[in-house]
Amino acid sequence: MNFNKIIYTWKNLTNLKKKKLLIRPIFFTKKKFIKKVKNILLDIKKFGDNAIYKYNNLFDNIKEKQIKINCFDINIKDISVDEKFKNAILHAKKNIEKFHFFQKKNNDFEVVIDDGIYCRYIERPICNVGIYIPKGINSNLVSTMLMLCIPANIVGCDNIIVCSSPKISNELLYTAKICNIKSIFQVGGAQAIGAMAFGTNTIPKVDKIFGPGNYYVTEAKNQISKMNIGTSIDMQAGPSELLIIADEHVNIEFVSSDIIAQLEHGEDSHVIFLTNSKNIIKKVCKEIKVQLNDLPRKNIVKKALLHTKFILEDSLINCVKISNIYSPEHLSICTKNYKDLLKYVKNAGSIFLGEWSPEVAGDYASGTNHVLPTYGFSSSVSGIGLKDFVKNITIQELTYKGLLKLSNTIDTLSNSEGLEGHRRSVSIRKKYLKEKDNFEI
Repeated sequence: MNFNKIIYTWKNLTNLKKKKLLIRPIFFTKKKFIKKVKNILLDIKKFGDNAIYKYNNLFDNIKEKQIKINCFDINIKDISVDEKFKNAILHAKKNIEKFHFFQKKNNDFEVVIDDGIYCRYIERPICNVGIYIPKGINSNLVSTMLMLCIPANIVGCDNIIVCSSPKISNELLYTAKICNIKSIFQVGGAQAIGAMAFGTNTIPKVDKIFGPGNYYVTEAKNQISKMNIGTSIDMQAGPSELLIIADEHVNIEFVSSDIIAQLEHGEDSHVIFLTNSKNIIKKVCKEIKVQLNDLPRKNIVKKALLHTKFILEDSLINCVKISNIYSPEHLSICTKNYKDLLKYVKNAGSIFLGEWSPEVAGDYASGTNHVLPTYGFSSSVSGIGLKDFVKNITIQELTYKGLLKLSNTIDTLSNSEGLEGHRRSVSIRKKYLKEKDNFEI
């Protein structure tokens, strides 16, 4: 392909061109599938399991009506999984658990606001959670099972169900076993999201849905989040994104492999490469061509490269500012003094510092979570952590003396808002105290 068509000099662009340059490719095709997803969700809501059977047959060529994986299959599959995979998944699980356990500190606390006024903050696990596991090229993505089931287990969610496209691999079933998952259903795509949101005879309704996916999955989660059915979603986790900031000290082979690794997720993956060196851009483009020669998914990468952007900007600090505008899912800073740039970063799902921190480390086993906000939502939304699997409950306990200290304030504010019932709920208590012996008001 002609790389010159995707190389841009930032200072030469108009404000409109700059804005268009940072648009995700998915937004150009989104209208095509919004109605399709809506129809799928309506089908699931109306016909339940029968609609699941229809879409399993249509999308995955699965004619059998056994949706749920039985517990025997989950427990027996470790016989079919080789030791190399077991060791790898257990190593990744250990690191992910270690990082997430650190998030458990100071979940509950109490504050004495004043004499007789006590406020508490407690966390409780979300009771029913649904985990969506995307299907990769060879099998269901076991790494996503780890990223979502580990924090759900740590906080103690009562019921955890998993949905993933059929047929579910032995590796995913083994990973389910070590994550203590007992309910797995063979259904993928928008229909899986609908099933977990509405509930069917076979698949229970959940309180919150987690998990990344393609644009059908992401759009289904988006539509569910707008319905008043009591089911929320984790975030907009759509096609994968990577923004790289590099200078003349970057290792060309390393950074080129990072670009390719990101783009092989799918044709809708998005990479932006920012640098202050035109020579680096030329070298990276040349190296990408070399590394693509023997890559199994090179045709996917080539198509994704069509909307990859290589941007030249003289100032590395301005490169960070551009990144903040884009708000990437993944941000890789491959510069000599990368820690100096970190302080300017405002928006990113997850950050990878230096040449020995490839984005794929976060995908699998460094310990941090790989379920991250896309579509620019990293400007306001965090990646998945323990907090996403709990809800916060505030508690207040007042003595009569504590209530009396607040009574005048409540009286004044409720009057100002015209809420007489609010005022009376306190004044009635004051009257009660006045009528009692031995109470000083």
